[in-house]
Amino acid sequence: MLHETWNDNNLRTVKVKHTDAKKYKVSDMLTPGETYTVVNETEEYIFVKDNSGKVGGYYKTYFEEVE
Repeated sequence: MLHETWNDNNLRTVKVKHTDAKKYKVSDMLTPGETYTVVNETEEYIFVKDNSGKVGGYYKTYFEEVE
């Protein structure tokens, strides 16, 4: 249950560019223009605490870096 320890991670902050997904509906869990804290990352996915309050994994294409 490694994902339960991710709630304490704060790697960096990202901002949602869009929620235009081809296959999955992500507009309920991510809000365009909103910033989220990254708790884990892989080559293809970013894991953030989304609107549900839980950690979810999303494609990196939805996000942009916040300085």
